[in-house]
Amino acid sequence: EWEIKSREDAIRYAQKHNVPISQTEKDIYSRDSNIFHLSHEGGVLENPWNEPEERMYQLSTSPEKAPDTPEYTEIEFDQGNPVALNGERLSAVALFTRLNTLAGRHGIGRADIVENRLVGMKSRGVYETPAGTVLMHAHQALESICLDKHTMRYKDSVAVKYAELVYNGLWFCRLREALDAFVRVTQQNITGTVRLKLYEGNIIMAGRKSPFSLYREDYASFGEEDVYNQKDAHGFIQLFGLPLKVEALLAIDGGGESRYRKPDYARFKRD
Repeated sequence: EWEIKSREDAIRYAQKHNVPISQTEKDIYSRDSNIFHLSHEGGVLENPWNEPEERMYQLSTSPEKAPDTPEYTEIEFDQGNPVALNGERLSAVALFTRLNTLAGRHGIGRADIVENRLVGMKSRGVYETPAGTVLMHAHQALESICLDKHTMRYKDSVAVKYAELVYNGLWFCRLREALDAFVRVTQQNITGTVRLKLYEGNIIMAGRKSPFSLYREDYASFGEEDVYNQKDAHGFIQLFGLPLKVEALLAIDGGGESRYRKPDYARFKRD
């Protein structure tokens, strides 16, 4: 019968048989790492009320001990892929490695998550991904000016399903491949530069630009009549609210009452 039934048992077995491991009964965390992240599980984290120990972290400085001076960084994307950091073209691995160090020293990239495992059990894990966190914010910022509203909203739902498939070990399923095809199309115009300010655990947006930007200052200001006619709003409001108006009229015609109630503004008067 298998005698190793806990992390403590595994550590004692390794020590007894001279198997080199970094864990001890004091530092008992189970860790998995790759270029994108470092995860911590077990130990005090098994109680969701316990705060993670600061000594546990390896890729990020505590926000309380991070530099008191913000640092600006610029990330350039080409069709959705990060290709340059602060004006220097880098390979994906080199860019991620350098950004990990840069963001980690500013206390960025910590995530304390309670997961829902495939078997239904809940499990707590603490993750470190400084570069991944910064790239996610930068990429979303660029998408916000390059993608239309409907594509952005649908892509949000696709992201949830994509993550679910990968988390549950279904990387090689056809649905994942089909979702990849959708994402590739959405990234065709995600080219540009994002400027961020990193400060004590915070990622602060400082600028974004793209040759494919759908953002127009003259449209956004609502100031010019040749761009936006204020009178157009009246007809739009009438049409937009038409389904609700018809529903209310049908309820009244059927002998019922409309669900709409005129606000009692008298309740909000000052004494």
